[in-house]
Amino acid sequence: MIKTLVQKIGVGALTMPVPSLVWAQDKAKWNLQEPHTTVALEMYDLHTVVLIICLIIFVSVLGAMFYSVIKHRKSAGHKAANFHENTTVEILWTVIPFFILIGMAWPATRSVLAMRDTSSPHMTIKVTGYQWKWSYEYLKGEGDLAGLADGVQFYSVLATPHDQIYGNAPKGEHYLLEVNNPLVVPVGKKVRVLVTAGDVLHSWYVPAFGVKQDAVPGFIRDAWFKADKPGTYRGQCAELCGKEHGFMPIVVEVVTAQDFADWAAKHKTAAAPNAATASIAAVGGGDDGKGTYDKVCSVCHAAGVAGAPKFGDKAAWAPRIATGADALHNSALKGKNAMPPKGGMATLPDGAVVAAVDYMAKAAK
Repeated sequence: MIKTLVQKIGVGALTMPVPSLVWAQDKAKWNLQEPHTTVALEMYDLHTVVLIICLIIFVSVLGAMFYSVIKHRKSAGHKAANFHENTTVEILWTVIPFFILIGMAWPATRSVLAMRDTSSPHMTIKVTGYQWKWSYEYLKGEGDLAGLADGVQFYSVLATPHDQIYGNAPKGEHYLLEVNNPLVVPVGKKVRVLVTAGDVLHSWYVPAFGVKQDAVPGFIRDAWFKADKPGTYRGQCAELCGKEHGFMPIVVEVVTAQDFADWAAKHKTAAAPNAATASIAAVGGGDDGKGTYDKVCSVCHAAGVAGAPKFGDKAAWAPRIATGADALHNSALKGKNAMPPKGGMATLPDGAVVAAVDYMAKAAK
């Protein structure tokens, strides 16, 4: 790889005075994050090579300038030459930069084309950004992943305790970079992500994967990644999307094929009882709304995030309850402000939504 070649030719000598600046391993404090996909590695190598080229140009030009100023100064007895134009020099300073730019553009173009090649994925996941959380829906698996996690859907919201955010407790190791439900994918599989938004512009950004895709309401943009080893990888929304923009992190858990199969089976099993409960509610059954609340609504209402009134908070619920049951039901079914219709679960029966709203309203009276 380019990085290895760079090290072999002794570029480290250039950076010896500031080793932490280029080769830092302290969680990418000064450099790019350590790459864990082929595309991210190409980006890292390209960044390193271009930085070295710029450094060489800088040192060469600045060195020549200082040499000329010092060696040919008037006090040393030199007189300025009187000449106009030099065809050879003009050709050189045109041709050399041209080849330098071509040398940088060639690998850059190759990397950009690789970034955009989302064909033949092993799995497709829909990612939707909301103020201020992420929704993940496993749409389709291919090959040995076919049907494994298809249909699994959940929200991912910030899990950092409020006491840390407001300075009432020491900040944790992953402050503002931890979530309640991480995205889980198998190692060594090409994962295509379809990125969109339900309200305003967001951006799904995971530096270690070399993935940064804007989420635009009404449009679907795609990207892909294939992690090379298991681990936990963190990112953030990279598009200013409102007052809690800094509170919608991204966490991706890369696991082995067997661990992914176990995770998918667990989530499918957990979803089945809730689906049955929702169906009962839709036909007037015995669900009091708690099942739907626990599965869907609690993501935001349990902690009172993203502008959602906290469960049981009488002061927050009072003005909403005052609008009447019909208005509450209509807001939940059709969406309002940051809340998408049915909390983002389009397939949820209307009866289950109504029951969950009544359950939350009753708890706040």
